[in-house]
Amino acid sequence: MESGGALDQLDPQLLEALQLDGRTPFSRLARRLDVSERTVARRYQRLRSLGLRIVGQPVPDRLGLVRWLLRLRCTPDAAGTIADALARRPDTTWVTLASGGTELYCALNTRSADERNALLLRKLPRTPHVLSVSAHCMMRIYVGTTSTWHATRFRPAAPAVDSGAVAGRSGPLTGGFRYPTVPSGSSAASATPLTLDATDRVLFAELARDGRATLPELARAAGRSPSSVQRHLDRLRTEGALSLSVDFDPELLGYHMATQLWLNVAPAHLRTVGETLATHPAIAFAAAITGPSNLVASGVFRTPADLYDYIDGHIGPLPGIQSIETAPTLREVKRLAPALP
Repeated sequence: MESGGALDQLDPQLLEALQLDGRTPFSRLARRLDVSERTVARRYQRLRSLGLRIVGQPVPDRLGLVRWLLRLRCTPDAAGTIADALARRPDTTWVTLASGGTELYCALNTRSADERNALLLRKLPRTPHVLSVSAHCMMRIYVGTTSTWHATRFRPAAPAVDSGAVAGRSGPLTGGFRYPTVPSGSSAASATPLTLDATDRVLFAELARDGRATLPELARAAGRSPSSVQRHLDRLRTEGALSLSVDFDPELLGYHMATQLWLNVAPAHLRTVGETLATHPAIAFAAAITGPSNLVASGVFRTPADLYDYIDGHIGPLPGIQSIETAPTLREVKRLAPALP
């Protein structure tokens, strides 16, 4: 159906194809989906009117950035104001309100100990109505390298793309595009940080606004030729420094239960559990972190009953799970906002 508010089968198929590579030309998408290029263009514009965004994001590890998760407990009357203040910071990528409106989660990237300490040791402890602050360094990200923890997760009724053949992986596509050359947690991801030049930084800034910006548009912004821009893009992507994320409201696909999962896992089983969660379609993000809970994940579910079934049938049987805490998301204050390198 081309009009109206309801999504049909083609819409999630198009979203899935875009997650393989958000910059894929409409002509190639049309061939994959077995529809006309005009149909793809119309559907894409319609999804954009419903909030679809494709955004280029820096991969923190490859650029020498350290990714942190902050967990703040606030008085109920101040949580919204504090969340808005955190969302205005250029170093935060994601801010959400949870747990009855008294708890905030915030993801940020830092370049140095000074940047980290300015916020954690000086700014937040002096903020009125902040009752407690815990900071968790993300040691290993199993899925969602640059995710804002709200990647689109769905199972189309009839997938139009063989994800294993296209992206070198099996099973249904279940998250934002991650360039397959440098998977999350690989040795390449922890290699010497990639050095950026002025053109690279312009490209990051432009792609943060629109991940599908055309080569001529990027060339004008960078003051370089399209061929030069293409070489820079190829380098950033093959080096694993640039990721394209697809952001679309899961509620429009029938997913109304976004939840943060905090797990305490026996150290001997941490890697196994993290890598297993990364294969679950419900999980948009999973990372090993410092702190009492050593693994955090973000899940998107249709209903509370689906969340229960997931915990009972998928989390419960995993080895080494010692405890789990769930925190449903009440409101997303900021999401998919790259902290530029």
